[in-house]
Amino acid sequence: MKNFPETIRSLRILATLLRLALVGPGAAAVGLAEGTEPFAAYKNLRDFGLSPTNSAGTNKLILQQAIDWAAPRGAALFLEPSDEPYPVDGGLVLRQNVSIIGVHGPTGRGTRHPTKPQPVGSVFRIEDEQHAFLTVEGATQLRGLQFWYPRQTLDDPAKIIRYPATIAVSHARPSQGVTLSCLTFYGEFLAMDFNSRPPQICEQILFEHCYGYPLGGEFIRIDYCYDIPRILHCHVNPSNQRFIRGGYSKSVIDSVVAAKTFTYAINHTDNAVLMDLFTFGAYGGLYLGPATYGQLTSFNLDCVTVGIHKLGDSTFNRNWQIAQGSIIANTGPRIEDIHPLIIEGQGHTSLLNVEAFSGGNGALTTLNQSRDYLLVRGNQKLTISLSGCRMRNYTADEPVTLLNTNVVLQVTGCIDKREQAWTGPARTTPPAP
Repeated sequence: MKNFPETIRSLRILATLLRLALVGPGAAAVGLAEGTEPFAAYKNLRDFGLSPTNSAGTNKLILQQAIDWAAPRGAALFLEPSDEPYPVDGGLVLRQNVSIIGVHGPTGRGTRHPTKPQPVGSVFRIEDEQHAFLTVEGATQLRGLQFWYPRQTLDDPAKIIRYPATIAVSHARPSQGVTLSCLTFYGEFLAMDFNSRPPQICEQILFEHCYGYPLGGEFIRIDYCYDIPRILHCHVNPSNQRFIRGGYSKSVIDSVVAAKTFTYAINHTDNAVLMDLFTFGAYGGLYLGPATYGQLTSFNLDCVTVGIHKLGDSTFNRNWQIAQGSIIANTGPRIEDIHPLIIEGQGHTSLLNVEAFSGGNGALTTLNQSRDYLLVRGNQKLTISLSGCRMRNYTADEPVTLLNTNVVLQVTGCIDKREQAWTGPARTTPPAP
């Protein structure tokens, strides 16, 4: 067979591509199996001069030069793992078409140097207090990276450094088609800021497998995103860096609750898809703003003041389907402020198999109960359906507090704190006109 060598070469390339698809993007960066031909999927940032021994300012210049080189080529840059993190100043722009790839999945409790309290691997060390670390444009990707703020306090609320966002949306260029995957944050104040401003809206943003605990309470915020953002499998927990320097103190966690912010906040957004989300030690779990609609499934909002706050500014398409979740609302200054669910405005909310209960937790200050299961307020007509919901540990006589006389409430198969079927208040529809 005259073309046998060429056939073998083609098969090897095909095997490489399959391996990348099955094993993940880090496979190409760390080398191929012995006997295969090199597949130059990534350009190593060390080849540009990036080094753990450089100053943060020098590494910023080098990293920006590498990004500028990669942009017209649509290239990926590999952050080679190191026992010392890479110090880099903020103010970087991840230009269109560029990916920065590290070796990690999300690193839960933190990677750790064998002799020093610091992470190892594909780690950016950030100390810049003036600039967002990385501003992203469209068709970009960050994957397998760790972001470490070594100067952030663990135990003194008065010493919390209000760092700008680690990753921010561009206000100068379109940010449409951004993948943020397998990222871990240590010591951040605000992790990912995708609050766009017209005319530069953001679209098709994917957040998946991201871990952290922002000391400003905001992990992901989105505004003006009109094409299906997805927040999937994200985990916010004050023990996120336990293996590095230990978790945060009770007083620091209490200060995060006192900030009255939401871990995940969605505004001016069409058809958001939120799945498998966790938060612990925050004022609010999810804020679903007036001009939003979408689906929320499989979530756990633990030790919050307000689990979900849903609003709506029209009757046409301000509907949220919320299912398969658990809310532990137990912290805040007063019982009267603690509500697993708040619904107001207009539109429809469907709650299916959403459990709420309360109790104590030594990691933060708790009141061990909520005021109710659901607070409905406002004066505009809205509709709510509850099905298969378990409601307990609230102090009110009834699980639902109705401060809106124009609500239409449908209840099926729900159980209250007395372990009895609860079919709703005496009046579940508005009075006849």
